[in-house]
Amino acid sequence: MLGSERLIPCLQQTFDGWRKEDPPTVKQLPVEADVPEFLAGLGREPFATGLHRAVGDLALIAFYYLLRVGEYTMKGLRNDTKQTVQFKLEDIPLFQKNANGQLRCLPRDAPEHEVMTVDGATMKLDNQKNGWKGVCVYQEHNGEPFNCPVRAIGRRCIHLRQQGCDGKTFLSAFFVDGERFDVTAENMSRALKLAARALDYPMVKGIPVERINTHSLRSGGANALALSGYTDTQIQKMGRWRGATFKEYIREELACYASGMSKDMKQKFHFVNIAGNAFYDITETMAPALEVQMEQLTLAQNDGMMGTI
Repeated sequence: MLGSERLIPCLQQTFDGWRKEDPPTVKQLPVEADVPEFLAGLGREPFATGLHRAVGDLALIAFYYLLRVGEYTMKGLRNDTKQTVQFKLEDIPLFQKNANGQLRCLPRDAPEHEVMTVDGATMKLDNQKNGWKGVCVYQEHNGEPFNCPVRAIGRRCIHLRQQGCDGKTFLSAFFVDGERFDVTAENMSRALKLAARALDYPMVKGIPVERINTHSLRSGGANALALSGYTDTQIQKMGRWRGATFKEYIREELACYASGMSKDMKQKFHFVNIAGNAFYDITETMAPALEVQMEQLTLAQNDGMMGTI
């Protein structure tokens, strides 16, 4: 209806009925850092292909930077109209601390050994699905020599530079014998399910493989931050969420969120309803009790006086 949030009654009832009949939404569940680390490890094996190495590095980057899958994989033809723009080589400034501990940006042609020893890396996004443009996200080196998002970015940058790629080349690109390929969302999905099976997620964590997909990396990173004590604002900034929708990624199914709750809840807090007298007239209840107390006090005083005579 005009000027109202509701539709005309008949349509509203129809939509309400459909909504009640809809089955519950089955959302993707998060993965921990062990999944991207497993995939990165596959990329180091002797049998590893260029795809294995690219998928492993991109999984690390996506988990720690809370990336949407369209930001680091090649779009299919059906996604040509999507607003999100994929990260390119030129979107990755690398930073090294100087002797005074201040960050300085490395030049684009910095030697490979410097690229692989940087202290942090920024990912700058031209555009994303919620309309934010030019958003930058920064992560530091986590201390791991290999399983680190900053080191994974370094490996991606070096690979593309070795192939003579320009700054417009997507991070999803990888080369085999000089021929270019790109990592797709399907590649990432299959790899994540493979890792979850290998790590026995269904038995160890109670997370079915069918509920793990590309969103599991973004969700997993958000949950890791929440469980590590980071604030909503920090998580929202890292994931580039405009509003509170990021809380949908914090999965209440995880036992971690209930850790210690029952012990805390069994405490006796001695509740007192301070508004009790504001809603109930307790005069008639209290008056007889006060009269009894006054009689007892009078008797006690009389007894005391008799004792002094």
